[in-house]
Amino acid sequence: MATKRDYYEILGVSKSASEAEIKSVYRKLARKHHPDVDKSAGATERFKEIGEAYQVLSDPQKKQAYDQFGHAAFDRSSGFGGAGAGAGGFNPFGGAGGWQTYSWPSGGSGGAGPNIQFDFGGFEDPFELFEQIFGGSSPFGQSIRRRPTYQLNLTFDEVIHGVTKEVEIESRNAEGRLQRKRMKIKVPAGVDNGTKMRFGDLDIVFNVGRSSQFLREGADIFSEITVTIPQLVLGDIFEVTTVQGKVKVRVPPGTQPGSLVKLKGKGAPRLGGHSHGDHYVRVNLDVPQNPSKQEKQLYEELKNLSSKKKGWF
Repeated sequence: MATKRDYYEILGVSKSASEAEIKSVYRKLARKHHPDVDKSAGATERFKEIGEAYQVLSDPQKKQAYDQFGHAAFDRSSGFGGAGAGAGGFNPFGGAGGWQTYSWPSGGSGGAGPNIQFDFGGFEDPFELFEQIFGGSSPFGQSIRRRPTYQLNLTFDEVIHGVTKEVEIESRNAEGRLQRKRMKIKVPAGVDNGTKMRFGDLDIVFNVGRSSQFLREGADIFSEITVTIPQLVLGDIFEVTTVQGKVKVRVPPGTQPGSLVKLKGKGAPRLGGHSHGDHYVRVNLDVPQNPSKQEKQLYEELKNLSSKKKGWF
């Protein structure tokens, strides 16, 4: 199996590159290597590779996961449970293998329910890219009809549990006059940063704030705990906070530092469904900086006991 290239290398940017710089580089590369423009061998794969790198590096949460765990953060076989970049059948315009479409009925309490949802996985609208490449029309010979698009800021907790927001929008009446109106938007649980949804005759793109406690990757949630050397060696039980509340987690004896403990079904809700992702707890080791005299003696004894062995772990 071929080794995946570094995302920073693919885009040709440094780890300290700003979001604006990453987006600018992506636009240039996407225009240059789009299969309808670049007829050279391997252009399609190159275009997908560029899109995959941009999907991760343009999203602060995904970029943080990639910087910390590398490609393993998006590879389920590695135990991280990633669902996005790196998965088979990658679609540079979001999702694995195609656009994801969900039907969502309107609520009965006066709020507008979304009709269709397109999840571009953190990408800019692909029609904007087509406009830049093909001069205002799609490559399929059809004119592009664009609905008004608004951005709505949401907190991490609001997208986990769902929320109803009242927003003010501008629209034109039958006579073409500009008017303002207020409407309630029912945001279903599970939307992500960059998710675009249609509400009636307008589109809303959600900007989701970060959590100080959790890292989110799709429907999967990541957090960390710090344990001592004796707890790693002997095992212990810890109380961990998840988006669904506090749960007890057992760290088995001999757990290696940096390991991930999986809490099945304790992650974020999946948009349009009735299931949840998983919660992964990373186990960090707390090495004492200033051990007491008694602790030093005990560590010396352990050192002597393990001198004939390969090591503690």
